Amino acid sequence: MIRLQRERLRVALTRWARQPWPVRRSVDDLLAEAQKRIAPRLDPEDAHRETANGALLVDLRSQDERRLHGIVPGSLHIPRSVLEWRVDPDSGYTNPYIATVDCRLVLFCRHGFSSSFAAASLRELGCRNATDMVGGFDAWKSAGLPVRSLDEDEERDREELPGMGAPEPAVGDH
Repeated sequence: MIRLQRERLRVALTRWARQPWPVRRSVDDLLAEAQKRIAPRLDPEDAHRETANGALLVDLRSQDERRLHGIVPGSLHIPRSVLEWRVDPDSGYTNPYIATVDCRLVLFCRHGFSSSFAAASLRELGCRNATDMVGGFDAWKSAGLPVRSLDEDEERDREELPGMGAPEPAVGDH
């Protein structure tokens, strides 16, 4: 009995080695890792072609950026800050225009960095077909793809929760 108590005491007094803190990683390292997880990323022309096959372009930019720089016709606006809630079917706040987590989502922000992190996050939610557009909205616009201005008169009802609206009208729908 005394021997058993000594063994317990020895176990209780054993010092466990501290785990070292992880080495700091740069934002460039994190971005490269996220982009590997969402490959293949799409250039603007490929993203545009994917919409013909049913892909949904998701604009992560703020409403102010959209008003200032324009919008992609046919895109769905979901601000980055609420994206996971609008896509996760179990959140209670899913955007009704996103059919399932299996649908093809092509995310874009202004330059193509935040959208990489966002697409990686959606992959973790089970959206196996989420990716992003290389170069973001600026690359889309530079490629001469459809862009239109967003007039204040056209903006959705402000009573609506951010990211719950329908896709913007496609070219020729307005």
